[in-house]
Amino acid sequence: MSSTTDEPLFLHDDDEEIKVDKPKGFWKILIVDDDQEIHAVTKMALADVVISEKPLQFLHAYSGSEALDRLSEHDDVAMILLDVVMETDDAGLRVAQDIREKLGNDEIRIVLRTGQPGYAPEENVVKAYDINDYKTKTELTRSRLLTTVFSAVRSYQQLKTINENRRGLRKIIHSASNLMERHSIVNFSEGVVTQIASLLGLNAEGIVGARAPHKDNDILVLGAAGHFANSIHKSLSTLNSEDIESSVRQCLNEKRHIQKEHATVFFIDGQEHQAAAYIETDQKVAEYDQELLEVFLANIAVGFENANLFEELRTAAYLDPLTGIPNRAEFTRQLQNISEKPCQETAIAVVDIDHFSDVNDGLGQDIGNLLLRSVALRLTEQLGNNVFVSRISADVFGITGPKNIVTPDNLSQLFILPFRAGEHYIPLQVTCGFTSAENTEQVNGKGLLKQVYIALKSAKTHSFERFDFYEPIMEQETQRRLELVRKLRSDFADRKLEVWYQPQVELESERIIGVEALLRWPQSDGSFISPAEFIPLAEYSGLIVDIGSWVIEESCRQIQTFDEQGLPNLRIAINVSVPQFRKRDFPELVEKQIEQSGISPERVELEITESILMEEPELVADILKRLKLQGVKVAIDDFGVGFSSLSYLQKLPLNRIKIDKTFVNNSAHKSGQIIIETIVDMAHRLGLEILAEGIEEPEQRDYFIGLDCSEGQGFYFAKPMPAIELIKLLKEQKELTGTLRQSQRS
Repeated sequence: MSSTTDEPLFLHDDDEEIKVDKPKGFWKILIVDDDQEIHAVTKMALADVVISEKPLQFLHAYSGSEALDRLSEHDDVAMILLDVVMETDDAGLRVAQDIREKLGNDEIRIVLRTGQPGYAPEENVVKAYDINDYKTKTELTRSRLLTTVFSAVRSYQQLKTINENRRGLRKIIHSASNLMERHSIVNFSEGVVTQIASLLGLNAEGIVGARAPHKDNDILVLGAAGHFANSIHKSLSTLNSEDIESSVRQCLNEKRHIQKEHATVFFIDGQEHQAAAYIETDQKVAEYDQELLEVFLANIAVGFENANLFEELRTAAYLDPLTGIPNRAEFTRQLQNISEKPCQETAIAVVDIDHFSDVNDGLGQDIGNLLLRSVALRLTEQLGNNVFVSRISADVFGITGPKNIVTPDNLSQLFILPFRAGEHYIPLQVTCGFTSAENTEQVNGKGLLKQVYIALKSAKTHSFERFDFYEPIMEQETQRRLELVRKLRSDFADRKLEVWYQPQVELESERIIGVEALLRWPQSDGSFISPAEFIPLAEYSGLIVDIGSWVIEESCRQIQTFDEQGLPNLRIAINVSVPQFRKRDFPELVEKQIEQSGISPERVELEITESILMEEPELVADILKRLKLQGVKVAIDDFGVGFSSLSYLQKLPLNRIKIDKTFVNNSAHKSGQIIIETIVDMAHRLGLEILAEGIEEPEQRDYFIGLDCSEGQGFYFAKPMPAIELIKLLKEQKELTGTLRQSQRS
């Protein structure tokens, strides 16, 4: 295998290699040939060759398939010396094609070698397979092989630098376009490291550090690449390298680039923020690169400033400015992460401070703010680093962490001692809702937030212990209530609600002297939804005000109907809710309905509960006096079951007291009789009329007659009924001119 015009293959000629004592890295050369001798002589010929201060490292393959395996294992092969004819006549050509198409590697330099050139015409192969060089084995003397290797490796080096450069720029551009993402400054800073290393033709091994906000002496690693990658978001001191720390500090303090023996530190000078990029390299920056780097760093400074600005905006968006802890948006993001990677050992809680508004009202908002800071501080310090604490609304804190820490007992313990707010020490009580990461099936972060709020509401409504854990049935019940509210609103708009009437009688004669208007909600299947269920929903949704106005209007119209049909001169008692009474124009609304119906005001009796009296007694008294002046009568419903002061009975313009049916049911017992007789005696002394509710037995009727209680109401006399049935009953009573009981027997 020799030529008459050149030296024998691989015969030594003048050395062209440059030797260094401490090589940094290698150029990987893959030799692919089915002849082991070719491997040996190629390795011998290229021994001790150094290109750009890096020696060669040889990989070996003896078939096309084995070559592809080696390339899959090593993505940094600079050059492949590839035999054409191996297991097949075109095995090498197929490898070349797979390198470019299947592996997508456009950096590796491919040099084809063949001992049988007839199998692969040179011109066609170079064009079709993106080959960098094509030689017959007889052409490759050692000097020519060296020339080929030097040319290929340097071409690879240049192409690699260009691609690294492009990738670094792409990373910076990408991070700049996604600055609002959580780690935008990290992506940007990592791109800085990669880009500088690419410009210098180095591996991306380095960090970007800057002074941590609010900590003058601490330097934070913002971005990192290579073996520094795990140091992001950590203090520079955690690298345990005095040389790196001192170099970065020197760069930031002196505000200039620092050249060290094994590293260069570049100063990034922004208007408000400065950073230092530490790059590991033994190579000094060449003069022709310095100008390029200065331009690059000037642009990077602008980008770094923008990245910090957006990072501050992002921080502001996810940080509560009052307490300095994460806000609701950040808490929701934490819950989203939990929902995507659920852990059964993670608990989620919301902590609601009871009656916090009293602090603001009594001591002022400044003290309230200090109190919230004090609560946030105790929660974060006492619960530890493994627990995430946030403020998600005015006086509500969101917490996530291990189940053995985020527990009702642990949280309640934190609120045993009072909290300091300025000169005040304020005791607090809280209500808590809990859920678990186990409840994340088909639920995202917002769904988990809804779960803990459902548990919180349940704790406020039902739990004596002031905490509750989410159960799916809670959500089902909540959804049912929301659906009922929606349907109630729709049915009310479509006038599907009905007003029924229950007779009120004179106990001695059992003659109907009045009726109570009662709301009914019929369903399409003939059933009714209980008022005990839908009235609270109407009050909760605010719909009760409109419904209450309609009931007054309907009742006044019904009195007008009674008069038109010549029926007895009846009154109608109408229940009034707390929200209705809160409207200051309520007396005007009643007056307007009475005037439009053309009825006497004395025919209308408004029934209020003791809960209304407890709201604002002075305001209630004023409204009742205005109604009294109109001629409207007023009764207290369910008297005795509330907690209002009896002194208000003297101040309020009342006409009637309705004894609650719970007392009537106990009228056969001595203890029950004592309470009833006390109420009756008091009412008589105050000049008030008395009506006993819920009479169901003749003995109860007789008992109240004996107490000189004149009126009664209950199933013993009649159940609630639609207006058409009431009219029929009243007509029968009129015709018979007898008692209600006689008319029912007939």
